[in-house]
Parts: sequence; C-alpha cells; structure tokens
Amino acid sequence: MTRGLMWLPLLAIFFGLAWAGWNEYRKLETYKVWAAKFDRAKYDIYAALGQQGSLLTWGLPTRDGMVNTTELDLNNVENITLEVDGQPIDPWQLPVKGRFSIGFKLKTGAHEHIPFTNGDMAQQWFEFLVKEFSLRAAFQES
Repeated sequence: MTRGLMWLPLLAIFFGLAWAGWNEYRKLETYKVWAAKFDRAKYDIYAALGQQGSLLTWGLPTRDGMVNTTELDLNNVENITLEVDGQPIDPWQLPVKGRFSIGFKLKTGAHEHIPFTNGDMAQQWFEFLVKEFSLRAAFQES
C-alpha cells in the first residue's frame, strides 16, 4: 500500500500534463481557424498575430478563440522598433534573452506593442514589416 501511495503524485502529474497538452492542442486548433483569413500569421503563447493587407490584428490565444484583440492599420504608423524588455534595440544585434516585442509609434502619438517569445521571430516580422510597408525604423536616423 505504501508503494501505491508513492505512485499517486506521479499519477497526478501525468493527468496534469495530459490536461495541459489537450489545452494547448485546443488553442492551436482555434488559432488555425482564426489565422485562415490572413495573408500571414504567427502563433505563440504571448500573442497570435495576423496580417491582412495593411491591417495587423493580434490577441491572446485561448481555447475559445482570441481575446483582447487589437487592430492596427500600418498606414497610421509613424515608426517601428524592435524592443527587448520595453527598450528599443538594433534589430541586427539581437540579445539572447529578454521579452521581445515590436513597438509601433502611431501618428497620433500612441504606442502599441506586439509581444513575441522568440527574438528571431520578432526580428523576421520586423524586417518583413519594414520592407513590405516601407515603415521607418526608429533606430535609423533620417
């Protein structure tokens, strides 16, 4: 009986991991349906992002769909920055650690952020947006 009780925590961990895996699977399936309407999309635990024309849409992925969605028209962007821990960085000298995001300064003066878990993915999106939409990167002095 003592051996059986020793295995009980392992069984609880197994069920916890199974639930977490099922939860993440449901998030990914919901994301796939959501992302189908976009030209380009990305998924990570911080935010799902979709680009359709000059409109960016991002939100927090859940099993029931995207929540806290935000839309941004790239025509209203004054400049764009690649940020780590909220500070602008040179996009070609990417640090190994930190909370990565792409920051947008709007023509109205407002500031928007799209979070990323992976610095390389943030850098690729940053380069794509600068190239495709001729956005002015803030690290460049005009």
